[in-house]
Amino acid sequence: MIPKVFQEIIDLGDGRSISIETGKLAKQADGSVVVRMGDAMLLATAVSARTSNPGVDFLPLTVDYREKFAAAGRFPGGFFKREARPSDSEVLTMRLVDRVLRPLFPDDYHAETQVMIQLMSHDENIMPDALAGLAASAALAVSDIPFYNLISEVRVARIDGKFVINPSREELEKSDIDMMIGASMDSVAMVEGEMKEISEAEMVEAIKFAHEAIKVQIQAQERLRAAVGSPAYREYEGEKEDEAIYAKVKAAAYDMCYAIAKEGTAKHERTAQFAEVKEVVKSLFTEEELAENGDLVSKYFYKTNKEAVRNVILELGVRLDGRKTTEIRPIWCETDYLPSVHGSSLFTRGETQALATVTLGTSREANQIDSPSEQGEERFYLHYNFPPFSTGEAKPLRGTSRREVGHGNLAQRALKNMIPADCPYTIRIVSEVLESNGSSSMATVCAGTMALMDAGVQMTKPVSGIAMGLITDGQKFAVLSDILGDEDHLGDMDFKVTGTADGITACQMDIKIDGLRYDIMEQALGQARDGRLHILGKITETIATPRPDVKKHAPKIITRTIPGNFIGALIGPGGKVIQELQKATGTTIVINEVDEQGVVEILGTNPDGIAAVLAKIDSIIFKPVMGESYEVKVIKMLDFGAVVEYTAAPGNEVLLHVSELAWERTENVSDVVKMGDVFMVKYLGVDPKTRKEKVSRKALLPRPPREEKKDTPKQG
Repeated sequence: MIPKVFQEIIDLGDGRSISIETGKLAKQADGSVVVRMGDAMLLATAVSARTSNPGVDFLPLTVDYREKFAAAGRFPGGFFKREARPSDSEVLTMRLVDRVLRPLFPDDYHAETQVMIQLMSHDENIMPDALAGLAASAALAVSDIPFYNLISEVRVARIDGKFVINPSREELEKSDIDMMIGASMDSVAMVEGEMKEISEAEMVEAIKFAHEAIKVQIQAQERLRAAVGSPAYREYEGEKEDEAIYAKVKAAAYDMCYAIAKEGTAKHERTAQFAEVKEVVKSLFTEEELAENGDLVSKYFYKTNKEAVRNVILELGVRLDGRKTTEIRPIWCETDYLPSVHGSSLFTRGETQALATVTLGTSREANQIDSPSEQGEERFYLHYNFPPFSTGEAKPLRGTSRREVGHGNLAQRALKNMIPADCPYTIRIVSEVLESNGSSSMATVCAGTMALMDAGVQMTKPVSGIAMGLITDGQKFAVLSDILGDEDHLGDMDFKVTGTADGITACQMDIKIDGLRYDIMEQALGQARDGRLHILGKITETIATPRPDVKKHAPKIITRTIPGNFIGALIGPGGKVIQELQKATGTTIVINEVDEQGVVEILGTNPDGIAAVLAKIDSIIFKPVMGESYEVKVIKMLDFGAVVEYTAAPGNEVLLHVSELAWERTENVSDVVKMGDVFMVKYLGVDPKTRKEKVSRKALLPRPPREEKKDTPKQG
């Protein structure tokens, strides 16, 4: 039977459009759509279990995004020609979609839910990650899964002062903004991106522009749902509730939690005090009651505790650690902490600490990007590690988590535009989070800045970062600077902003409530700027400017450009010349061909070794000019002349023939020059008879006067 296909078109207003289609593919999923823009096509499916697993008190949502190599007509790399674990870019796209969808499911919906998105056809002019959120929401829209508040995501760029929705990669390179915004019809839920030092007002303007485009995409989803005649949202069994137990827990715990919250204590002390209150509450119930409803007692205690902490902030303006809403935790910093690395720093803010290291290398150490939608390399990259001991926990290590990938990417984007374009190094930053109580990614940005300056990387400007929070009851609200981990969990917003003294370089915002007002967002951004500048002051007190040079044990890198036709001579047969040169000089030599020229990178810690490589390059590419004079040194004596070496290009030899030694007839070469003599010669080009290069010493000597012929007397 020919399937009945439904389609909606989204007009982007500039000649481009996006189509959403359902009814043709993956019909056994609860919902499936194909989203197409240009030749890029994404298939999104949504499936959710009919019942929840016993004891599950959260939403087990999995968002998976994959780019198939076949979509771009390519083979996967590696020995096994099959797509394997997701790349970092795929993980980042999964996080972008997950962060918008998750808060908008009903709070009491706990059925296993899976949203899968795959790139089936790639268009090099379309960036598919900007379509993933639309595809995920549309798949849910045509299903009966209880996802009532449809969303979409767009990328917004600004090119020559004009905002553009979903630009191409080529257009994005000309933009000073690269932001992904996710939103429902009423409210912005997620913002993430990088900028080239824009103002807070410009950022809000970009978000508003993106939100208007998102509303159009949501309306298209609503039309598609109506056209399909999607079934009513499924009924599901919500969480078990008991008002009597809640009243009993709140009556017993609220005042005690409120009192602890306003004391302003450290994390471990506060945690222990809340745990004692919980034990007091549990003692009010019999063992039988706890066996039957212990999960409810724990749930209601958390709810009561959360309400008490939020009310202390809203009513008293006092936070869990005793700070005011705008106050930043105490900061101490240190650079050059690790003696053997190329650059290092410690950044500690309250109970959050990051240790950053910088490693410098050649282009050979660049991070290779090889995905269906992007190929290239990164000469600056950052890795973020979050071990369990940083929060005082013992957990199994499962490899790099999605969270670590996401936080590392945010810090990398915050710093990368402050690395000069002419920096010759490949730079790798590693951030080890040693303590965490909120905002470890922003500590990574601060530590990364100092480690770069400690390494002698000539950053354009230092960068700092801060995480902002929000507590609101719908009427009153409090914007919190430099949030704790608990304030993140209990609050309504996590808004991370990084920047220099002159503007924002990156941001990441997750909003957990509907309808965040733009005036609150603007206040949060203004407060973030004040906090960011305060932290920047602490950084520059520790290290104000980059060190003038790299450290003694760090490699120096010198770049030389040579004509392309000399690349082979420098490499040598089978790499013999370059390998022997590296071994003899203790350097690393990398040659890249760019625009038919060889760009030679010389990396080493010994200046003499680097100088020897440069001398060898000069020797190889040395080409004397007809008629010019050069200094030479005698290195070999022959019967018919002397072999001389250009002093400016050791290894470049030429025969100085006996006939070119002097104007006088020379019987013995040693009568004129000896081994080791240094003198000037004139380059005469290539002899057409012998086809060998020819030089002359006598051409630079004064020509003796010719003897005049005397008249012979006539015979008489």
